[in-house]
Amino acid sequence: MKQVLAELIDHKSLTKETARQVLIDLASGKFNPSQTSAFMTVYMMRGITVDELAGFRDAMLELCIPVKFEEPVMDLCGTGGDAKNTFNISTMSSFVVAAAGQPVAKHGNYGVSSLSGSSNILEYFGYKFTNDKDELKRCLDRANICFMHAPLFHPAMKNVAPIRKELGVKTFFNMLGPMVNPAFPKRQLVGVFNLELARQYGYLYQQTEKDFVILHSLDGYDEISLTSAFKYFYNGGEEMSTASQLGLPQLAQSDLVGGNTMDESARIFISVLEGKGTPAQNAVVTANAGMALYCADQNSGLQNGLTKAKEALESGKALNAFKKLIEK
Repeated sequence: MKQVLAELIDHKSLTKETARQVLIDLASGKFNPSQTSAFMTVYMMRGITVDELAGFRDAMLELCIPVKFEEPVMDLCGTGGDAKNTFNISTMSSFVVAAAGQPVAKHGNYGVSSLSGSSNILEYFGYKFTNDKDELKRCLDRANICFMHAPLFHPAMKNVAPIRKELGVKTFFNMLGPMVNPAFPKRQLVGVFNLELARQYGYLYQQTEKDFVILHSLDGYDEISLTSAFKYFYNGGEEMSTASQLGLPQLAQSDLVGGNTMDESARIFISVLEGKGTPAQNAVVTANAGMALYCADQNSGLQNGLTKAKEALESGKALNAFKKLIEK
């Protein structure tokens, strides 16, 4: 690790294979906490290369507990780390997508830059995390969605988790999260916190057989925020779009703020699913769920995805999917 750190501090980058091996060694506990912290800190201070990102991804997928499903599942996942403290947009959108007919294997974790990550909110409502494939399949059969709490599927990361928690800021593990879903989903909507990372993700996903959309709002959100124009990369290329082009209202950042406590976050979450959300909350969930449905069926067009998302949310079908997932 000393040699690796010396090279990184000297502004050199790692090859794909070196990055893969370093992460495998790090996960095995080969390095002490100070070395691990220093390694993560490097990537807070400079960008990550495509080769490094690919190597880290390969290591995480190699080390994970895989759970594959017969149906073509989708994941909706953001990198987090945008420091915007929004309500649980991607989690809520996942239930809308499931209710609209697209099976979802949601990969998630506790929040880092916001109070309430997807794991926080589902745990609050009593959902019991599991990595048992049969139980996850039952969730899919029952609710058309299952939830995969990342630490249960990446046990090799237990050496890193306490350091990430102590640092309390985004690390390259945030960049990796959406790429290492142990269900190996064939369809993926990914939100990222900067445009450079969006381009890197787009490049890497082009090398796969996935149907994908990579999102970044130009004012820093790792999702469609409707507060600014946003860029998206997909199988057919890349586009810039705005709220008005989607037929949705332009929002202010204050419209998207999550609660200051878990109770407040949970109230926002359930109120939107129950049809009691603000027009702004409904619009941003519709935008992200609609883009996900477009990702799953790009031939049908984005407007069709938005229409299906709006219907799934307003009809109560998304609420029903949520209730079916958390029922005992």
